[in-house]
Amino acid sequence: MTYRAILICALGVTVFGFAATDTADHAGGDFSVHLRGRVQPFKAFDTWQSVNFDHRFGKAKSAILICDMWDKHWCSSASHRVDLLARRMDPVLRAARAAGIVIIHSPSDTMDFYKDFPQRKRVLQAPKVEPPAELALKDPPLPIDDSGGGCDTAGETQHKAWSRENALLSIGPDDYISDNGGEIYNLLKQKGIHTLFLMGVHTNMCVLNRTFAIKQMSRWGIECVLVRDLTDAMYNPADRPFVTHVKGTELVIEHIEKYWCPTLLSGDFTAALAGRAEKH
Repeated sequence: MTYRAILICALGVTVFGFAATDTADHAGGDFSVHLRGRVQPFKAFDTWQSVNFDHRFGKAKSAILICDMWDKHWCSSASHRVDLLARRMDPVLRAARAAGIVIIHSPSDTMDFYKDFPQRKRVLQAPKVEPPAELALKDPPLPIDDSGGGCDTAGETQHKAWSRENALLSIGPDDYISDNGGEIYNLLKQKGIHTLFLMGVHTNMCVLNRTFAIKQMSRWGIECVLVRDLTDAMYNPADRPFVTHVKGTELVIEHIEKYWCPTLLSGDFTAALAGRAEKH
C-alpha cells in the first residue's frame, strides 16, 4: 500500500472511528504502531489536516537506519544536540535489536574507520540487485531556508569534523554499517526488508537527501517512517521563516509528513515491540 493510500484510509479511520488494529501479534512477529501523516482534503486550498492511524509492520521485514549521527559536527550546537539525541536513541536501538529488528548504521564519509568491522564487511557481501525504476514523486521546496548551512552558532564555518559514529550508540554484532544507498538496497532485498524506520540528523538535509535516505528509498518503493522525536534539523532562527530552532524542525517534519512518509514517536515504537500500547 502506498503512503497516499494509507493516508486516505487513515482519514477514514479518523473521521468515522473504525476500530484500530491490535498493538502486537507475537505469533506472527508483527507489531502495530501509531503513525502520523498529513492530507490535503481540498486540493484547491493549501490547507493540510494531521491524521493519526495505526499500521502493522513485520519485525522480520523492518529495519532501523541511523543517519549521520557523527562523533562531532562542524557546528558545535549541532554536536551538542546529537549527543543528547544519542543518549535517547541507544535504548531504542537496544530494544529493537532484542526484538529482532535489523539495525543499519549510516555515518556518512566514515567508512574507512569501519573497514575492518564485520558489520561493514557483511553489507558488502550482499548480492547486488538492480533497483527498480524510480517512482516519480513530488519534491516541493522545504519550508525553511538552510542555504547558509543552518548552524545556529555564530562564527562557525563548514568543514569535515567527523570520523566515526557517535560512541554513545551501541553497535551490535548482528548490525550493519554502510553509507551507500545501493549497498543498503542490496541488503534490504537480501533480507526481505520492506520498511525503514529512519532516525538521526539532519532532518532537512541528510535524512531526506542521502542515497540511503527517505527520498531515494521512497523512490525505490521502500516504505519509510521517520522517528520524529529522534531527529533534528540544521536550521538557524536568523533565517526564513524566522522561528525557533525547535519550530523549524517541526516544520520540516510536517513537510515530510505531507510529501514523503509518515512519522512516529520512539515511545510508541518500543511499546509496540514490547506488546503494549502507549497512552495518548
